[in-house]
Amino acid sequence: MSGTEKSSGTTKTPADFLKSIRGRPVVVKLNSGVDYRGILACLDGYMNIAMEQTEEYVNGQLKNKYGDAFIRGNNVLYISTSKRTLAEGA
Repeated sequence: MSGTEKSSGTTKTPADFLKSIRGRPVVVKLNSGVDYRGILACLDGYMNIAMEQTEEYVNGQLKNKYGDAFIRGNNVLYISTSKRTLAEGA
């Protein structure tokens, strides 16, 4: 790709998306199938992730709650914005 933006100026890169979700609720799915839901504190170019108010879900069931969590990037399948707030029991 040439790197030029479309005439509408709305082209976004994955890096833009990741910058825009910092400080927001996210779901991080691991290769093992475990989900972590919490507030995205920061991440780096290797997809190493720091989260706050983190909840661990195994097979859709809440298994544990952590204050802060650090996830190594090579374990991450995807990061998604959370549609529900943590207070709603996402």
